[in-house]
Amino acid sequence: MPAVAPQIALVDYGAGNLRSVAKALERSGLAVDVTSDPAALRRSDGVVLPGVGAFADARASLAAKGLDAAVLEAIDRGRPYLGLCLGLQLLFDEADEHGTTPGLARLRGRVERFADRAADGSRLLVPHIGWNEVRWLRDAGHPMLAALPERDHYYFVHSYRAVPADRDIVVGRTDYGGDFAAAAAKEGIFAVQFHPEKSQAAGKRLLDAYAQWVSSCR
Repeated sequence: MPAVAPQIALVDYGAGNLRSVAKALERSGLAVDVTSDPAALRRSDGVVLPGVGAFADARASLAAKGLDAAVLEAIDRGRPYLGLCLGLQLLFDEADEHGTTPGLARLRGRVERFADRAADGSRLLVPHIGWNEVRWLRDAGHPMLAALPERDHYYFVHSYRAVPADRDIVVGRTDYGGDFAAAAAKEGIFAVQFHPEKSQAAGKRLLDAYAQWVSSCR
């Protein structure tokens, strides 16, 4: 009898390319429930929080639907959490997008806009759109890292980036006008700034690694 696929709660808070994320997760062997029901997060084997758009709007929508508390509860209960783009940024203490907006405060640090100038003084195009290399810090110890190559290229679309207060949570780095944190992990959290669902083979490698991690935690 074939094993039952892990059930993933793909959080629908009204902002995110949910269909493409769901299809990508399914290609990695996961059963996906696109949901805005906090109870569904509690029943799931893992939680994926995607997102595009404004930090403040996403934060308000999560709170209005009771999904902010449900996401944190799922993490506390050991449900593997994968954050994509805004799903990374929302974990931090605050963001400076159009004023200061509090985040979920699960990771220490803040979300800041890219500067208009690179580290060498040249003009920097913002938003950062396109393919860029991520260097994985494979000695960081997170179970997903063992399944990833030392370097891979992923697709980014963002004007803001996380600035962690704790360097130990950074597990992936990218250079765009200077080095920045492309991925962060802590205990039951693995979150990335890029879009694996748009990153072709590299994205599938990452989602396959997530599927393996969820399966190992069941």
